[in-house]
Amino acid sequence: MKHVIFGESHGPAIGVTLSGVPAGVELDLEEIAFEMARRAPGKSALSTARKEADAPKILSGVFEGSTTGTPLTAVIENTDQHSRDYAKLKILPRPGHADYTGFLRYEGYNDYRGGGHFSGRLTAPLVFAGAVAKQVLALEGVKVGAHIRQIAAVEDLPFAAAAEPLGTDLFYKLAHKPFPVLDDQRGEAMQAAILAAKQEGDSVGGIIECAVTGLPAGIGAPDFGENAEGIFAQHMFAVPAVKAIGFGDGFGCAGLRGSEMNDPMVFRGGEVRLLSNHSGGINGGITNGMPIVFTVAIRPTPSISKEQRTVNLDTFEDATLRVEGRHDPCIVHRAVPVIEAAAALATCELLGV
Repeated sequence: MKHVIFGESHGPAIGVTLSGVPAGVELDLEEIAFEMARRAPGKSALSTARKEADAPKILSGVFEGSTTGTPLTAVIENTDQHSRDYAKLKILPRPGHADYTGFLRYEGYNDYRGGGHFSGRLTAPLVFAGAVAKQVLALEGVKVGAHIRQIAAVEDLPFAAAAEPLGTDLFYKLAHKPFPVLDDQRGEAMQAAILAAKQEGDSVGGIIECAVTGLPAGIGAPDFGENAEGIFAQHMFAVPAVKAIGFGDGFGCAGLRGSEMNDPMVFRGGEVRLLSNHSGGINGGITNGMPIVFTVAIRPTPSISKEQRTVNLDTFEDATLRVEGRHDPCIVHRAVPVIEAAAALATCELLGV
């Protein structure tokens, strides 16, 4: 499946078109609504006060509850925009944001309100697309789940240390937590770190760990375009605020010896099995039969109320900026279903479904 996301944060609507969706998939609209609610803003002091229903309206590609095989398009209305809060960003780009690069790329014609097409608001249609992809993958026995691995300096347990195996039950429990961590006490410490940054007019970032189970060994290729790690990386970096990705032990492998990093193999039940998963389920760009496990780093939200140095694009002079309006002091907890959605779409591409 391929997808194209359209719209701007403060435009009339945002949406997505999915092409290549298999025909005859009976969509569970309640499950899609649940996924959308996981990402939605305005539910606590940990996120922006902007309130959006995020109710997708399907315009095409579904008939009598099942996919038709033709392009599936859904739109989500924007109903709670405060565009006046962004007036000065037309000439005063936010440090760390895409205001400046978007201005250059689109020669000043970009919609700067709320970040325009670069806003995290555009992850809502991505979650819709991922919810459809998850239901397609479920027919193949493939599941996707994620949790908050770290916020600021507070770390959760890794999937490798989880009390239960990766799969449907664990993913279900995490998805139904308002703050998806393996260790709830560490989750409380993370929330305290978010509120402390908010109190100071600042923001914090973190890490999300995601896993895909049920994939057979031998999928992918070492070459560009079919490389499993490359496909996942491309989908992840299309998510706003993602700045790094690592598979398995990721950057941690740099401090290990080969004897520690290698995954021992045994022959059991008529097939080759790995006894550990330091490589994150992929070797040479090809799946090895273990769950695909990766982490992504999410940068601190660039819209902060602290005074920052910037430039005036109108006068070409140095300037200062204090961002106003409603912004997340941390987007990591809301980004968990977004990363799952991107992983589901990447998995569909990898499998050719």
